[in-house]
Amino acid sequence: MRTNETDDRGRIYLGTEYANKRVTVAVVEVESERPDEEQLAAAYREASQSAGRLAAEWEGASDEAWTDSMDE
Repeated sequence: MRTNETDDRGRIYLGTEYANKRVTVAVVEVESERPDEEQLAAAYREASQSAGRLAAEWEGASDEAWTDSMDE
């Protein structure tokens, strides 16, 4: 999903749906009303990779928190 028009700051929002909610995954600053599809695709890929790294980091933290709470 993406917004059809830029906002007042010249940005387009790329997103997806998760659990029946719309989730923004990237905000792309564009220089024209009609941004290049490659620019949008690159921004979406970058956001996806960043989200993957963040999820991997949180997975360990979540496991650690769960283990610590079971010890108490």
